[in-house]
Amino acid sequence: MTKFAPHSLTTAPEASRPGLAAAQKKLGFVPNMLGVLAESPATLEAYQTIQANLAKTSFTPAEQQILALTVSVANGCTYCVPAYSLMAAKAGVADDVIDAVRSGGRIADKRLRALREFAFQVVERRGRVGDAEIGAFLAAGFTKAQVLEVLIAAAFKLISNYANHIADVPLDNAFQPYFWKAKEAA
Repeated sequence: MTKFAPHSLTTAPEASRPGLAAAQKKLGFVPNMLGVLAESPATLEAYQTIQANLAKTSFTPAEQQILALTVSVANGCTYCVPAYSLMAAKAGVADDVIDAVRSGGRIADKRLRALREFAFQVVERRGRVGDAEIGAFLAAGFTKAQVLEVLIAAAFKLISNYANHIADVPLDNAFQPYFWKAKEAA
């Protein structure tokens, strides 16, 4: 396997350093995933731009984290599931909801269950969801705009989920308490 070592603020290409510095300021450290994405300044910038756009959606911060976690589970990302489990907890998502998203279990809250189910279907079916899936999402209190905003979360996590599949990014110590192993593909 080709080795992709995470960059630091000093080893990253010059054009990636502002993005890494912003992460350092926000999180207190540079996550290994961002260090790997820094190999390509354009990829790091795209990832961070989409992340910023997800924050501008009409989803609550907790819903944004559930979306990121759901997409990461659907894509089997062993790096992003732990990372977004922590981020969801910090956003106030209840532990039982985080556990249900991670395991595919039932979420008691109908709205959050609909959010997880719709986002999962969008990823699993490559966007080919039908009227029944959209109708269930809308019936849970979401809007047509939010149907489209789910795509932002899918695009955001596609970059890091696929980067992890390619680069096997080492999990940061901060995310270790949420270690997760993907189920075997059917």
